[in-house]
Amino acid sequence: MSRPFRLAFLTSHPIQYQAPLFRALARRPEIDLTVLFCSEDGVREYEDSGFGTPIKWDTPLLEGYRHVFLKNLNASKRGGTLLRLLNPGVGRVLREHRFDALIVHGWAHFTNWLAFITASRLGVPILLRGESNGLREPGGIKGAVKRCVLGWLFRRTAGFLAIGSLNREFYRRYDVADERIFFAPYAVDNVFFRAQHRGLPSRDRLRSDEGIPVDACVFMFCGKLTAVKRPLDLLEAFARLPHDSSCFLLFVGDGPLRPQIEARAHEVGNVRVTGFRNQSELPRYYAMADVLALPSAFEPWGLVVNEALNYGLDIIASDQVGAAVDLVRRGVTGTVVPVGDVPGLARAMTQYASQSRTRPSPDALNLIADWDVSAAADGIVTAVRAVGARE
Repeated sequence: MSRPFRLAFLTSHPIQYQAPLFRALARRPEIDLTVLFCSEDGVREYEDSGFGTPIKWDTPLLEGYRHVFLKNLNASKRGGTLLRLLNPGVGRVLREHRFDALIVHGWAHFTNWLAFITASRLGVPILLRGESNGLREPGGIKGAVKRCVLGWLFRRTAGFLAIGSLNREFYRRYDVADERIFFAPYAVDNVFFRAQHRGLPSRDRLRSDEGIPVDACVFMFCGKLTAVKRPLDLLEAFARLPHDSSCFLLFVGDGPLRPQIEARAHEVGNVRVTGFRNQSELPRYYAMADVLALPSAFEPWGLVVNEALNYGLDIIASDQVGAAVDLVRRGVTGTVVPVGDVPGLARAMTQYASQSRTRPSPDALNLIADWDVSAAADGIVTAVRAVGARE
């Protein structure tokens, strides 16, 4: 195809992790990108139930690429996940612009399905990007219905953009052939995080500013303080560390469990809850930490793992974290523990507290270098070329 490939990308709302990928795609001469947003959340301040606080991201979310906001008829966001996004205008946009291909992020909302049906009727190839990792699949009737519905969708999908190993295996379980799966890794903007790291004061200075001993082993949790993230497991594991160990625990985030965590932290000692921190504020906390702990009961991926590896941190993750299979390599970049295993989590933390490790870890930096938005853009370009050739 001599002209640029006209690509539409449908997603829920401007997201801090997706914007760098959109800019990378827009810079590719072979791609003419239009991003279709179903909501303005993220650009304007909105209430995030997970953080329990109004959120407005402080990094540019709309610069560097063409985008269109579709009118959401469900402004109240009532009716559950499926009906949270009702954007009938997506059909009109797809009919008017006749894109060469459509990428849809996920299948949870009504608008996604309207886009699937419209694109299929127009003969527009569909590329699917989702976060499913197969670690928690429903059984019984619900599982059978899901397999039936997704089987129908997957048979009409031209290509699948796998974000990691588990996501690829999920598609394979639905008998998707390997030649229809393209690797487009889940990634953060490594260039941004590396640049922020270089511009920070020394780790000793950062720790002194926060009142943290410069020689402590600092464990860090980053995210929403909600039950599914199991931050209380981490706090109880920290409480089991030897009393003579020089350790500190940072909870960087906010959420409904914050009062409970703060009450227990007062009893344990050497624990601090920072509250919500925006994108531009996170680098200083990664830079002063040694280990990122993510003990979640379920995590489709866990992009905080990508962020932490850019700062050379070791990772302790539960076996329900999607990123762990690809990014947490035992004895190299971290440790994986069974979800809910507080004694096992404490043993892993004790091991890291007793080690003298080079910071930043070269193993972590080498591994994460291959998981960048440029690699994700490469995978998407490969996919659109493949479906274009088939058409």
